[in-house]
Amino acid sequence: MLSGFLSRFAARRPPPPVAESLQLGTRTVPLLVLRNPRARRYLLRLQPDGCARLTIPRGGSQSEARSFLDRNRAWLAQQVERHHSQPRLPAAWHLGTEIFLRGELIRIEAGETGRVRLGAENLFVADAAADLRPAIERHLRGLAVRELPVRVRELAAPHQLPVQRVTVRNQRSRWGSCSRHGTISLNWRLVQVPALVRDYIIFHELAHLRHLNHSDRFWAEVGRLCPQYPLAEKWLKANRQFLR
Repeated sequence: MLSGFLSRFAARRPPPPVAESLQLGTRTVPLLVLRNPRARRYLLRLQPDGCARLTIPRGGSQSEARSFLDRNRAWLAQQVERHHSQPRLPAAWHLGTEIFLRGELIRIEAGETGRVRLGAENLFVADAAADLRPAIERHLRGLAVRELPVRVRELAAPHQLPVQRVTVRNQRSRWGSCSRHGTISLNWRLVQVPALVRDYIIFHELAHLRHLNHSDRFWAEVGRLCPQYPLAEKWLKANRQFLR
């Protein structure tokens, strides 16, 4: 009986993503093909890590997905070239490296013995001459864990939005997510963006409590909650490369 239930459950689950590569001119781009039963149409995105993501909606086919990809190859090639031409933060962070904190580019500076400064923030480090990124990211994630859940509930309360739980995660390709059970998950890097952008991402996920999709009704709700969201989207597109 249990085995029958498990087999029916497995049959309902979408197949795992298929990883392959795509040739665009002289560049080889990683391609992730996956089915999403919640998607309403075929989607093609270039992720912040440079991987192309092709989403097949419920009822869609591999052949139509490939046709959709072929029709959008020129657009994807432009996105890939733009991705490679954008400046990026170095993989390692040292004294003098500039990073975003609350929407401002802050230089990592030496503080008192055993400390480094990030604007008004001070933190202990084991070795100021080593790669400071792990220590600084732990510090920023701690700020996010303290600040983001509080801000979610502050924004949700006036609109009577039923948040059940808030988690802070290390998401690589998403700013946030909302489960059908009312759990909001946020990327810790939201402590690096301006307040308007942080609040927009939170409102975006809160809007999913009423519309668990990206329909016109969903975007109308986002616009009601955060009328300036186009400005936040514009900032994210312009500065995404510095938030990795």
